[in-house]
Amino acid sequence: MKAIVIEQYGGKEQLKEAEMKKPEAGENEIIIKLEATSINPIDWKLREGYLKEMLPFEFPIILGWDAAGTVDSIGSGVTDFKPGDRVFARPATTNRGTYAEYAAVDDILAAKIPDNVSFEEAASIPLAGLTAYQALFDFGEVKEGDKVLIHAGAGGVGSLAVQLAKNAGTYVATTAGTQNVEFMKSLGADEVIDYKKQDFDKILHDYDFVLDSMGGEIQEKSFSVLKEGGKMPSLVSEPDKELAEKKKIKAASIWLNPNGQQLEELAKLMEEGKLKAIIGETFPLSAEGIRSAHEKSESHHAKGKIVIKAN
Repeated sequence: MKAIVIEQYGGKEQLKEAEMKKPEAGENEIIIKLEATSINPIDWKLREGYLKEMLPFEFPIILGWDAAGTVDSIGSGVTDFKPGDRVFARPATTNRGTYAEYAAVDDILAAKIPDNVSFEEAASIPLAGLTAYQALFDFGEVKEGDKVLIHAGAGGVGSLAVQLAKNAGTYVATTAGTQNVEFMKSLGADEVIDYKKQDFDKILHDYDFVLDSMGGEIQEKSFSVLKEGGKMPSLVSEPDKELAEKKKIKAASIWLNPNGQQLEELAKLMEEGKLKAIIGETFPLSAEGIRSAHEKSESHHAKGKIVIKAN
C-alpha cells in the first residue's frame, strides 16, 4: 500500500512516499480503507523529534492520528462492524499511522459515520474532538451555567470545544484574531476577545474553566481569569503548580485517550446538526500534499482542521 513516511526526524522534507505492507486484522481489529485523514500539531512535532522520548517509535514512521473510511476486513473477534461500514477512529498510539491507504484500528476505538457526514468531515473530528470533549467534561466537569473560556477558538480543537461547550449550556468566551470574530460568533460563542486589539485577562473574570492551547504568557494570564476552584487543562505544557495551589485551581497538562464510545457521542451530535466539522483546507495524500499541509499547520494560522483526501 502507498504511505507517506519519515525515515528520520527533521523538517517537512523528511516526508516521503513509500510502499508499505498492508496491515492484517488482529482478533479485535478492523482494517480501514482510508478515504481521508487530517493534520494535527502532534504530527509535525513528532516529525521534528520533539516527542521521541514520549513516543519512541521505530522508523519508518507513518504519521497521522485520524482515520475515516470503509471497513475492508475484520478480525475474528469483531462483532460490531462488517466490511463496507463507514467508520472513523483515533487509532491507538503506534508508528503505523493514518497517512496511508489502509490502517489497523482496535474495534473499540471506532464508531460509525452518520449518513449525513462526509468522510472528510469525519476525518477532522477524532483527535481534536476527543481532546475537546475530554478537556471539557472528563477533566473540567463542565456543566450548564458554567462560564467557559476557550483559547484559539478558530483552531481545530477550539472550534469544536466552543460548540461542545455551548451544547452543554455554558456561557462561552473565546479568543480569536480580528478575521475570525464573526466566525466564532457563528459557532455560538457568547463573547469573542479579539487578541489583536484586546487583553482577555483585563476583560474576563470569575470563570469556571479555561482551555489552554497556547501555554507561556497566555497560560499564566489565564489563572487571573479563573475563580477559586476553577479548572484549566493545558494541551501544550504543565501549568504552574504554585499558581494553581494558590487559587485552589485544578490545572494539569492533559493527553488524549482514544475512546470509541465518546466518538459515538460526537457522531450523534454531528448527525443531529449540533456539531459542525470545520475544514479549513484540503490536500492530497502525497508527499508534496502532506508537506504543504504540515507547513500550514506549523504556521499556527490554520482555520479549523486541515484534511488529507486519500483518493
